[in-house]
Amino acid sequence: MGFLSDRDKAELEPAETASPRTPIPVQMVASDEYAPQVQSPRQQEVQARLMDMGAELSRHQGLSRRRFFQTSAGMAAAFVALNDVYGPVFSASRAEAATPDMAQERSTALRGQFIMDMHTHFLRDDTRLTGFVRMREAVGQRGWNPDLSGRPQTLEDLKFDNYIKEVFLDSDTKAALISSAPSDIPEDWFLTNSQMAKARERVNAEAGGRRLFTHAIFTPGAPGWLEALDAALELRPDSLKGYTVGDNTHKATSRYPWRMDDEAVAYKGYEKMAAAGRKIVCVHKGLFSAEVEAQFPHLAPFADVRDVGQAAKDWPDLTFVIYHSAYRLGDPAKALAQFEETGRLDWVSDLAEIPEKYGVTNVYADLGQVFAQTMVAEPRVCAALMGILIKGLGADHVCWGTDAVWTGSPQWQIEGLRRLEIPEDMRVRHGFAELGAADGSVKTAIFGGNNARLYQVDATEVSALENDGMAGRKAAYLAAGPRPSLRRYGYVRSASA
Repeated sequence: MGFLSDRDKAELEPAETASPRTPIPVQMVASDEYAPQVQSPRQQEVQARLMDMGAELSRHQGLSRRRFFQTSAGMAAAFVALNDVYGPVFSASRAEAATPDMAQERSTALRGQFIMDMHTHFLRDDTRLTGFVRMREAVGQRGWNPDLSGRPQTLEDLKFDNYIKEVFLDSDTKAALISSAPSDIPEDWFLTNSQMAKARERVNAEAGGRRLFTHAIFTPGAPGWLEALDAALELRPDSLKGYTVGDNTHKATSRYPWRMDDEAVAYKGYEKMAAAGRKIVCVHKGLFSAEVEAQFPHLAPFADVRDVGQAAKDWPDLTFVIYHSAYRLGDPAKALAQFEETGRLDWVSDLAEIPEKYGVTNVYADLGQVFAQTMVAEPRVCAALMGILIKGLGADHVCWGTDAVWTGSPQWQIEGLRRLEIPEDMRVRHGFAELGAADGSVKTAIFGGNNARLYQVDATEVSALENDGMAGRKAAYLAAGPRPSLRRYGYVRSASA
């Protein structure tokens, strides 16, 4: 988190210990790519209502409040609390929250839905994990745990099992893509390209099918980047990913920002990708609030989408997936005010207008943090984002991604989209279409159909996932009685801030 000041760092706390274990987060949880905002008064109200409702309903159901929150009824209660504070945006009722059988019946009916989450991470918090690595190394060297001796301790050793549990066991996700983020400091990469490839090999070998997909990170302009790209392509990644701001973790010292439409730099990489048959190019955009821009004005021209359209037009055989849908982030109340006044949201509207402006069909939007953060901070902004993206790009060009496990298991986000509807007043005023039923055509496309088409996963392969090794593992987990952790793994702004 090299872009944060010492004061910023003093105001942050790890979400896994500072956040209450509620079915949905009750304040912004951030990775080390951006700073979280302080819990708003309305989020505090959601938390208070949810805790009170949990205490009441858990007592009637003979459960502890924590156990109630782990159930389908507890999840329904969270959305009731959101509706109580923000207005009716989500399909949820107090009857569902108060009736375990009703809630469980709904959950079971939707469990088989095909969900392909192509934006996930293993947890990495360098300072804390470095301590854990050193501790594990000491244990191995002393012979207390022979399995740890004779090999280096890695992030994958520490967090791989937790990732599998949160993503594949505690959510309805059927397939996922493990991603990473680069840094000018090699040891600050989230995961190396080879680590991602090894994780894919391990998961898919155990499952007996394609459950895990991977990125390979490319870094245009950095020393030796084309040679590094050649090496990455040899790993046969399922898609490529780049950050146009360069080192997003250490923004103050980022030395190699780049533009997607730079013919002298980025296009050389596209040429190699196309030749290797790796034609999905994912690009991190957005999450660059006005406050961040004030700190790093030199990176602002690289964070928005002004370079997307021309690149897409020049490379029609490549598919460009814009991560986080280029949402700028920042104060959700200001975002709502902007939308209500202008019908626009910074950078998201620009992204949605690219197909018409440039005459292209190869630009897609990944949801990533855009859905997670707006859903719990200002649900009407979440609804507006979905309306803008679908109206401009089409429902067949919006892709599911959650950025898990930063915000914990992706199940609460899955439930959020299943239950979300664009309010009628917003649909009438802006010409947005309904999102429809949880398993209707629009949400089915976003959850899995669009990613399956991009990554060439056919119906036969989807069907095979119902009986593979991961399906068997999940069935055993559910039979034993699931215990979702309800933890988040990023950072929150402390109450004292």
